[in-house]
Amino acid sequence: MYLKVHHVPGAGEVVAACDADLLGVTLMHGDVEVHISGGFYGTERVTEEEVSRALSSATNVNIIGRRVVALALAMGLIREEGCIMVGGVPHALIFWI
Repeated sequence: MYLKVHHVPGAGEVVAACDADLLGVTLMHGDVEVHISGGFYGTERVTEEEVSRALSSATNVNIIGRRVVALALAMGLIREEGCIMVGGVPHALIFWI
């Protein structure tokens, strides 16, 4: 998996994580292209444990990929019906307000 934590002044942290095999891939969702870039999701591979810790403390989350979404489901952070499929790949956003 890849992970990047974005620090947004006044808004907290945005944790972005994706499955390793998706980095650099462009997915289609209708007429919209979704590019999974290292600039947003990070460029260094991390462990599932590191992703889990980051997800546990995040104020906002953007995740894409079967493994990372399954991890968030197992942690009870999201429900299956809260996910969408983008080009056949599960994607979820989490916001704490």
